[in-house]
Amino acid sequence: YGATKAAADLMIGQMAYDGLRAVRCRPFNHTGPGQSDAYVVPAFARQVAEIVAGKSEPVIHVGNLEVERDFLDVRDVVRAYARLAMVDVDAEPDCVFNIASGRPRKIRDILDMLIARSGIDIEVRTDPERLRLNDTPFACGDASKARDRLNWRPMVPFEQTIADVFGYWRRMCGAR
Repeated sequence: YGATKAAADLMIGQMAYDGLRAVRCRPFNHTGPGQSDAYVVPAFARQVAEIVAGKSEPVIHVGNLEVERDFLDVRDVVRAYARLAMVDVDAEPDCVFNIASGRPRKIRDILDMLIARSGIDIEVRTDPERLRLNDTPFACGDASKARDRLNWRPMVPFEQTIADVFGYWRRMCGAR
């Protein structure tokens, strides 16, 4: 997935040098209610909601919780896309915008936020099968160009994002 995104970015960059009017956007990790549980935040939210609903034992199996990622709300990402579509941007070959919060978060902290919302004592177990050998320990974006040229910044507090994702999974799992 990452290699495909990088290849597409390089191809569009080359086409821009050849005269294509192009704007490249690099969104960092984003999440929100309704996102597939194939991603870490909704995966944890679903597991916690299943525990709250009494459908699972109070144990969550995890991989590496120490990695840090730059997360933001998908609604903020969509706002950035809308601004990119509406603003007249000088499409020089380096017209690349990072869409990021600029704030790294440990995966452990996100899981802790979800567990705290559950009100239940949940055991967290590291599962060697879930560890990735080539996990990048830290990824955080600089969205200063988006702030400066698009007048964009994240507006949805991360705590609200977590509450909304957890609320979605509670409804999906029939938890009260």
